[in-house]
Amino acid sequence: MLSRAFVFCIILILSSCNPYTKPIDIDSVKIDTLQGESLLGKALISPQLEAKDSAKIKNYLHSLITYQSNPMNPDFVIWLGRRMAYLGDYQSAIGIFHEGILKHPEDARFYRHRGHRYISTRQFDLAIKDLEQAAALIQDTEDTIEPDGIPNSLNTPVSSLHTNIYYHLGLAYYLKGDWTNALAHFDNCLQASQNDDMRVAAMHWLYMILRRMSLPDEASQLLDRVSPNMTIIENDGYHQLLLFYKGELSEDQLSGNGSLGSSEAVKYGIANWYYYNDNISEAKKRFQEIVDNGNWAAFGFIAAESEVSRMTN
Repeated sequence: MLSRAFVFCIILILSSCNPYTKPIDIDSVKIDTLQGESLLGKALISPQLEAKDSAKIKNYLHSLITYQSNPMNPDFVIWLGRRMAYLGDYQSAIGIFHEGILKHPEDARFYRHRGHRYISTRQFDLAIKDLEQAAALIQDTEDTIEPDGIPNSLNTPVSSLHTNIYYHLGLAYYLKGDWTNALAHFDNCLQASQNDDMRVAAMHWLYMILRRMSLPDEASQLLDRVSPNMTIIENDGYHQLLLFYKGELSEDQLSGNGSLGSSEAVKYGIANWYYYNDNISEAKKRFQEIVDNGNWAAFGFIAAESEVSRMTN
């Protein structure tokens, strides 16, 4: 179902001959805040939009205007869905990507993006179905860089269509505790990676999977490829976690590293380190802390939530 924001903006466009000349009433743009249910039975609530979100709202409205100019253009549909998701309305974004699939069923990008947002909304089986379809569609195709919707500090995209498909597919299997399939797809992601940012992202999850599979020698061999002087633009958390696993950073150095140390990804990596090093009680406490205090849309949060759910059941 499309959100009130989407319906409002359709009316806005249709009632204006030249929407670029009209002022944007930020306060009139609202999203549906209920986005689903967590693995622990709690409502997933996105915060309602506020004045501080004006840049994201304007980007979304610009994407909507562009989409309205040619609703069959696949790039326009994708950006409309991505911008909707950045507003926190993942369910409406899923609806937009579904529209894209109906219009362009052979375009892997729509399955990739809808699969991503199925993960956000805890619909892992649907995510796997979409991402497996995306993986099938990209076989024997040339990889392409995916432009960033929220650019990094250097405005340099680090991920590609292929790496994003394999990364999210591996993650969906990981969240279900299917280590074998998660391993295979994160390895695909690593093989497709063309820069250190994506390499450390894939290796971080591969290391944790290998440890969960009781393969410490293989996990250690993976760390041989990690060094402090890798060229990292945005995945500092994964890079520093790998250095921590390697013994080149202490937990205090890692967790005390400002906003990086407080991220759900880093907190989950440390908590999981306690788990596969047989300190289950400490791991469980830290998983619970992430679930109690973190951002529910973050992958580290979802991973912690899946751990708490399995431990509870």
